[in-house]
Amino acid sequence: MRINLLIIVYCIIVVLSIMYATQPLQPLLAKEFDISVIKASQFTAVIMLFLAISPIIYGYILEKVCAKKMLIRASSILLITNIFLGLANSYETFLFLRVCEALVVPAILTSLMSILANIDKKNIKFNMSIYVAATVFGGLVGRVFSGFIATNFSYEYVFYSLSVATLFSIFLINKLDYEGDATMVKPKIKDIVYILNDRRFVIVYFIMFCMFFVFAGVLNVLPFRVKEISESFSEFQISLLYLGYGMGIVVSLGSKKIVNFFRGEVNTMLVAISFFLFITIFLTNENIIYLFLLLFLFCIGMFIVHTVSTGLANSMKSSQKSLTSGMYLTFYYLGGATGSFFPSIIYKHFGWDIMLYGFVFILFIVIFFVYKNKNLFSKV
Repeated sequence: MRINLLIIVYCIIVVLSIMYATQPLQPLLAKEFDISVIKASQFTAVIMLFLAISPIIYGYILEKVCAKKMLIRASSILLITNIFLGLANSYETFLFLRVCEALVVPAILTSLMSILANIDKKNIKFNMSIYVAATVFGGLVGRVFSGFIATNFSYEYVFYSLSVATLFSIFLINKLDYEGDATMVKPKIKDIVYILNDRRFVIVYFIMFCMFFVFAGVLNVLPFRVKEISESFSEFQISLLYLGYGMGIVVSLGSKKIVNFFRGEVNTMLVAISFFLFITIFLTNENIIYLFLLLFLFCIGMFIVHTVSTGLANSMKSSQKSLTSGMYLTFYYLGGATGSFFPSIIYKHFGWDIMLYGFVFILFIVIFFVYKNKNLFSKV
């Protein structure tokens, strides 16, 4: 049982590393392919977009599929695409290969989550917390690893290294002691409308869309901001700014204590969003050391809201949990996809500070919206 868990955790880390590996490399790739910050942002945004729409698409195409077979086939595609990403010599080719990856990443993560939920049904909550921690750690490792490899070797070796890691994950998947299906949610419009008629869900989904929009916007444009401050910063130095992302693991493990301290989920979210807004204002600072420290606090605010709202969304309805969770992820990743793309347009035309002030305005609206409707959650 423990071997299965370790294999799944390793596979999650590899997939999330592939997903975020391009982020600290974006200024380098923009220079390499002679493209703008807007086009370079698409390399991360495209995968988030497919993660947002996958609960709908995969639910209709694949109601039930052997999880292990899907993992092997989808991972094999990732292996091939990463080899070719290292060989790609044009923006169009590189983006096409990232779209191919975007098609299979949701399938892999869905299969891994399904296996994790079924290998030990007595410890589902613990296993899901392991899943969240592994995704956070994977996002962190992918960014730092890619920055280190690109600086000390070349960016092509980032993708070749990830291909080797993927090849090893395929070998491990074959060792998995699990032959069950990955069940996909097939959402019906009447069920979606029924859930959205509950204003509490609208509020939670709205919060996470906006929070991840701002969070993804900052982290995606960050490498260009660092290069704007000084061209001398290497890809590895840029990637180290993402170390604060690891706070997601600490926050997810201590979420119960945080909620108890602030006396309830809604109070916790209001404090965390306000804190997040406050830190966003100070990200205008040009001192790279301050920026490094501020990003730790920035990530703490984001992950508190994410962890608390996930628990809240899952506790508001005893039935249709798979659909409410799927919809949560759709809004969450839609925020991430749009946040990985549209803020880069604002940054290109108006600069870093104006982009941040736009984020602050959005967060003020979120705080007002949550505060005005806080009484709706009194029965949760």
